[in-house]
Amino acid sequence: MNQVVKKTTKTAFFALGGLGEVGKNTYCIEHGDSIIIIDAGVTFGDEYLPGINYVLPDYTYLVENQEKIKALIITHGHEDHIGGIPFLLKNISVPTIYAPKLAASFIKYKLDEHRIKSKSRISEIDSNSNIKVGPFVLSFFDMTHSIPDTLGIEIDTPNGKIVHTGDFKIDLTPVGKDIDLHKIAKLGESNITLLLSDSTNIEVPGLTISEREVIASIHDVFRNTSGRLIIGTFASNVHRIQQIAEAAVIFKRKILVFGRSMEKTILLGRKLGYINVPDSYFISPEVAKTLRPEEILIFSTGTQGETMAALSRIAAGQHKHIKAAPGDTVVLSSSAIPGNTAAINKVVNLLSRAGVNVLTNSVISNIHASGHASREELKLILKLFKPNYFCPMHGEYRMLKLHAELAHELDIPKDNTFVLANGDVLLLDKGKVTKAVSRVHAGDIYVDGKDINGLSTAVIKDRKILSNEGLVAALVTIDAKNNRLLTKPTILSRGFIYIKENAELVVQAETLINTTLTDLFKKDRVTFGEIKNTIRNTLSTFLFNKTRRNPMIIPVIMNMNDSEEK
Repeated sequence: MNQVVKKTTKTAFFALGGLGEVGKNTYCIEHGDSIIIIDAGVTFGDEYLPGINYVLPDYTYLVENQEKIKALIITHGHEDHIGGIPFLLKNISVPTIYAPKLAASFIKYKLDEHRIKSKSRISEIDSNSNIKVGPFVLSFFDMTHSIPDTLGIEIDTPNGKIVHTGDFKIDLTPVGKDIDLHKIAKLGESNITLLLSDSTNIEVPGLTISEREVIASIHDVFRNTSGRLIIGTFASNVHRIQQIAEAAVIFKRKILVFGRSMEKTILLGRKLGYINVPDSYFISPEVAKTLRPEEILIFSTGTQGETMAALSRIAAGQHKHIKAAPGDTVVLSSSAIPGNTAAINKVVNLLSRAGVNVLTNSVISNIHASGHASREELKLILKLFKPNYFCPMHGEYRMLKLHAELAHELDIPKDNTFVLANGDVLLLDKGKVTKAVSRVHAGDIYVDGKDINGLSTAVIKDRKILSNEGLVAALVTIDAKNNRLLTKPTILSRGFIYIKENAELVVQAETLINTTLTDLFKKDRVTFGEIKNTIRNTLSTFLFNKTRRNPMIIPVIMNMNDSEEK
């Protein structure tokens, strides 16, 4: 890839994250000796990634091309677009981070939280900004989303114009700024070479409901709730938080906030003027004890059933300040992220058992609106931009494919649409776009805690085996000098079988290893590697045949000569 771009006058586009997945958005445009990065996001660990906090793009290509990196441009302040920045800056140096006001505040807070003293200059941008970065000229346009200050980007390159929509929906009665349809239509008349567009809700027919429809339903909940009201929503959904806080003032409820991410959003949202509620409405848990239930509103994180989030701890009776009680009403003003349904249902069931009234989004109660464009809005955007070439982004493979097919329906030729994977490269050459043969290295880095070194896929595989199958350890004492076993092997098990109830199986396994190793030691010279492989192969085959399970096999070899020398 280095040579493909370096030795030609072509412009390259590729993604390190965000294609074939929802999240981890990290897109790059390269020309000559310049690279700009658009967004730097993460995804989060789930039940399929035991112990993992974050999943990041592999930044190897950027590390190898450090001298080319000119800027990072941020479209908005959601974690799947800015959450990777602390980790990115531990790997590479970025001269300038351009971000809209709210996202810039989140980034500064995040860098302080990670104790990163970055040399990167954070420069605020808005829809009136025009910046030149290397050979690229960038301008911006307002988009509506579930967070204020969301921008789309126009990038003029030496080989054509690229437009990146960012995340968006077309909300004609928004809470914040209007989508700038006039500017979008004007851009559509300027011969756009390549359009990159959000694909998240391509499978949803019709139009996305307006945020104002949600607040009408929320007001009904306030009006009809006589006890404590607990509302869970995404901490990043500033517009939703703003409207609920304003409703609290209207219905005279004091506000308690639980959850670090929610506290951060409300702190910064109030500081920047996006959440306008008098100080007197925010109270401490101690003050809440002096109020009647109908005077209290609680903001909580944990709408996805996260084990350690505030709502899960409230449901389980483990929160230090509040316990769920009959008469409480809990509103889940969010949609379920795929893979989280079981965890959410667990929390709902726990709350219901405690006598709590739980309200979720439904056809009769619009208490959540997506921040992403549905199918008809995606059609309109394609019609307004009229690109010569189209690359759907921000979606799983089926979403990207459906979005490409939608473009075909709107007369964009099939040969002019590209369904890419992370690492695939598009080359722009004097207004023409082709897919390159070469690829950029792209993969996943798994982060445990805040360790940027990451974990390999082999570690994740081991964790999955341990969580599903358990482990079996075989303890063997040998005399390596005289090439012989000193005692019969011992089998230990954790998470695989209960040894007392499977004594016969354990004896058979120990006898089998003893026989196999005795035969092995008939050779003149045996290495530790051969002993370990023999134990693993013998045990794994035997245990699978007996139990149809594949536990992790851990050989533990103790050499008598080693202990004597010590």
